[in-house]
Amino acid sequence: MDELLTSAKLQMDKVIDVLKVDLSSVRAGKASPSLVENIVINAYGGTQKLKVIELAQVHALDAQTLVITPYDATIIGEIHKGIMESNTGFTPVVDAGIIRISIPPLSEERRQQLVALVNQKLEGGKIQVRQQRHEVLNGFKKQLSDKTISEDDMVRLEKEIQKLTDDTIAQIESMGKQKEAELLAI
Repeated sequence: MDELLTSAKLQMDKVIDVLKVDLSSVRAGKASPSLVENIVINAYGGTQKLKVIELAQVHALDAQTLVITPYDATIIGEIHKGIMESNTGFTPVVDAGIIRISIPPLSEERRQQLVALVNQKLEGGKIQVRQQRHEVLNGFKKQLSDKTISEDDMVRLEKEIQKLTDDTIAQIESMGKQKEAELLAI
């Protein structure tokens, strides 16, 4: 019984972790390395992500500028090309061994589009949490039909999994409100 609850808690925590990473990649009008670190670059005969540990160091020079410093200056062209092809809308500029990206301010229309995108991502997370609850409840029902738990245990476990689900969804909604406020701030 507790094994199912523990497994559900771990799965729901994973949903939260994935959502945090996913939401950090949504541009909020200010420069952040997470905006470009998952861009795939063709380098060294294969593809790699731009992440800090793989190809380059990425940092925000100020609120509107990202600076990418490749570890190997010979791949600066590939990094530039990868960013241009990434569909992020960024225009990188190569300047003396570094790449600068100016982050343009978001229009009101674009802010609303990003809020809608965030809401889609959040709803996907909520669906995954509810699916996990459903799977655990089915496991409890099977245990009840196998007579390995009593009906009282079943009622208690249903309440526990519902509380866990409600808490996780509240956490997702809180993340969404925070990201929406960040997107709508001018």
